[in-house]
Amino acid sequence: MEVGLIERGIIGAIRWDLDLYVNLRPIKLYHERFCPLKDKTPADVDMVFVRENTEDAYAGMHGFVHKGSPLEVSTQTMVYTREGVERVIRYAFEIAKDRERKQITMIDKANAVRAQDLWTRTFAEVGEEYPDIKQDHAYVDAACMWMVKNPEWFDVAVTTNLFGDIITDLGAMVQGGMGIAASGNIRPGEVSMFESIHGSAPKYKDQNKANPIATIAAVQMMLDHLGEKDGARMLDTALMNLLSGDRIKSMSAGAHGTDELGDMVVKEVHRLGE
Repeated sequence: MEVGLIERGIIGAIRWDLDLYVNLRPIKLYHERFCPLKDKTPADVDMVFVRENTEDAYAGMHGFVHKGSPLEVSTQTMVYTREGVERVIRYAFEIAKDRERKQITMIDKANAVRAQDLWTRTFAEVGEEYPDIKQDHAYVDAACMWMVKNPEWFDVAVTTNLFGDIITDLGAMVQGGMGIAASGNIRPGEVSMFESIHGSAPKYKDQNKANPIATIAAVQMMLDHLGEKDGARMLDTALMNLLSGDRIKSMSAGAHGTDELGDMVVKEVHRLGE
C-alpha cells in the first residue's frame, strides 16, 4: 500500500473537505510522575498549541521526475494563503484572550523558509488588535529546545501545519505520552472532529492494550466545543482525579487493560455525579 494513503484518504480528506482549519492541541500535565523532564510539575506544563490544519506542505502539491532512477527528483510545495494564515492566528489570539496568562507565541522559520514571512507579518498585524495579550516569536528549532528545557514559558502557541505536527508530538511526550494526547480539528461554528492524536493504534488491535485516555480526553474537548460545559468539566475532573492519584500506574500501552481504564473513568464520573 502507498505510504500515507489511509491518512490522506481519511483524516486528510475530513480536514480538507470540511475546511477544519484549526488543529487544537492542549498539552497538560496531570501529574509529575508522567513527565520525562526532571523537576517539572503540572504548573510547568499547561499550554495550548494552535496548528494550521489545511495548508503548508500537506496541501498536496508534490511530484516526481525520473521516479526510481538515479536521476530522480521529488518536490513538495509549501502553500500559505493570507486568508489561511490570518484566520488561524486570529483563532489563537481568541484562545489566549480567555486564558489566565494571556500570552501567545508564534512559531515559524521565516529566517530560512522565506515564504513564512507571511506568518511573521500577519501575526504582527493581527496582534495590534490585541494589545492586552503578551506576544512573542520563536523559530521552530528554538521552540523545540525550550519545550524540553522550559515548557513553562509557553501558554498559547500558533504555528504552521508541518511544524505543528512535529511539535505537538513532542508536547505529547512532555505531558506523559501519546496515550494521553487529544486534539480537535475545528472549523468554528461548523462541524468539527475530535480525536486522539495517536490514531487508531492498529498494532494493539484485539489485544485490550491500547490506552483509551486520549480518546476520552478528546470527548472532553468535544463536549466543551459543543457548549456542554458541565459535562466537559466533570470529565476533566475525573481524569485529573485518576491521573493525579495512584490508581493508574503508567500511561504505557498494556500497563492497564483498555477496558480497565475505561471502567475507572466511568466509575469516577458516576462518583462525581452523586
